[in-house]
Amino acid sequence: MTLTPDLERLVSVYIKIRDKKNEVAAKAREEEQELSDKLKIIETALLEHCKDSGVESVRTASGTFYRSIRQKYWTSDWEAMNEFILDHGVPELLEKRIHQGNIKQFLEDNPELLPPGLNCESEYTVTVRRKK
Repeated sequence: MTLTPDLERLVSVYIKIRDKKNEVAAKAREEEQELSDKLKIIETALLEHCKDSGVESVRTASGTFYRSIRQKYWTSDWEAMNEFILDHGVPELLEKRIHQGNIKQFLEDNPELLPPGLNCESEYTVTVRRKK
């Protein structure tokens, strides 16, 4: 079976556009990282000013900056955390989302079980590979 010239051209153009998109994205990520690095330097200086001056916020002609505490929580023992959540009836400590790979595997292993309220959306996708 031979491909029509239109399909050959579509695949060729697709690969060129994908390559250009990746190039643009890589450049944007690089520029964004440079800007983030510069912002981090300024943020450090502003935090140092607050610490050294014993203040929580400063108003300037250009704007106001303030420092606050951001806390992040995680567990190094998921089994113990899961047991704690079940023992204390606090499922709200977890985020509401379904692990895509695990639910797919569960449904394949248990075709007779369907969790209530579960929705599924399927769509065809196209994958284009470069000629080797």
